[in-house]
Amino acid sequence: MRVTIPNCITLFRIAGTLGLLAVRPMTPVFFVLYTLCGISDALDGWLARRLHMTSEFGARLDSIADLLFYFVMLMKLMPALTALLPWPFWCAVSAVVLVRLTAYAVAAVKFRRFAALHTKFNKLTGLLVFALPYVLSLPFATGYCWCVCCVAAGSSVHELCIHICRRDYHSQRESWRKKEKS
Repeated sequence: MRVTIPNCITLFRIAGTLGLLAVRPMTPVFFVLYTLCGISDALDGWLARRLHMTSEFGARLDSIADLLFYFVMLMKLMPALTALLPWPFWCAVSAVVLVRLTAYAVAAVKFRRFAALHTKFNKLTGLLVFALPYVLSLPFATGYCWCVCCVAAGSSVHELCIHICRRDYHSQRESWRKKEKS
């Protein structure tokens, strides 16, 4: 492991995520820790690019931190989400998860590695999912959740198409086209 400032920030997010396990959801302490984790998610990648410290290890660590963060977040928010959202929503979420897992499986077989892409579409999905706790008590929470599910579906299909159509793997891949801007 190469010790860099961006990787240390990502490790902070992992520690903060584990800290979320110890606090009650929707409390001030939860929101402070949750927000710090979100800021660190945006900051680590930005700093890595700005300081020219991007690495394959950093991209993998970031993906692991993201998956852990969203798993813990959903686990903590599941009681509120199940009370708010109807069963058809959960069927749609299951379909999105299935497409996302298929994308990971295609990449694992094709590239012989775990491969999560850092596309703008995936970043938008992450931002919308991140906003969930802040939106849950608002009157439009159910509609917002459906919109997030639709965006997540689009980004999952997009990533699956990239993995299917591309011959090589690059974590910053934005599309399935041959030429991309650097």
